[in-house]
Amino acid sequence: MKENNKRYYLDTNILVFVLLSVDMSGNIDRNSTKILDDSECSFYTSSIAIFELLHLIKIGKLRKSKKRDSDIDIFSAIKSAEINIVSVSEKHFTTYLKLQTLEGHKDPNDHLIIAQAISDKIPLITSDSKFEYYVSQSLQLVFNKR
Repeated sequence: MKENNKRYYLDTNILVFVLLSVDMSGNIDRNSTKILDDSECSFYTSSIAIFELLHLIKIGKLRKSKKRDSDIDIFSAIKSAEINIVSVSEKHFTTYLKLQTLEGHKDPNDHLIIAQAISDKIPLITSDSKFEYYVSQSLQLVFNKR
């Protein structure tokens, strides 16, 4: 694992693009691509984002990888992409409890992913515009304008 100050959390939607897309153009903007292509960066994702990906696979929304014809091996893909999975800790749950949520944004998985990024003081890359609301609560956000 690389140790540096260029660390980023990847939200579930970014994981889908990174792990399953051969051509990210149209899905990943120039700023996010620059970060994702930087070999000096370390990437993390929440165990909650992994749960969401596995759920999408289980219900058939993500069945085949665009990179190959076989079923998705999510853990091999994550390892190959050098993405570190971060388990939810007590510190993350404490931040989650304090998080003021956006009216109409009721996804508890999103809230926990946001709480992890805030707690760990690591910028979060996402395509979800609702996450911009949490910047006022110390979320460091890299918004992927796709």
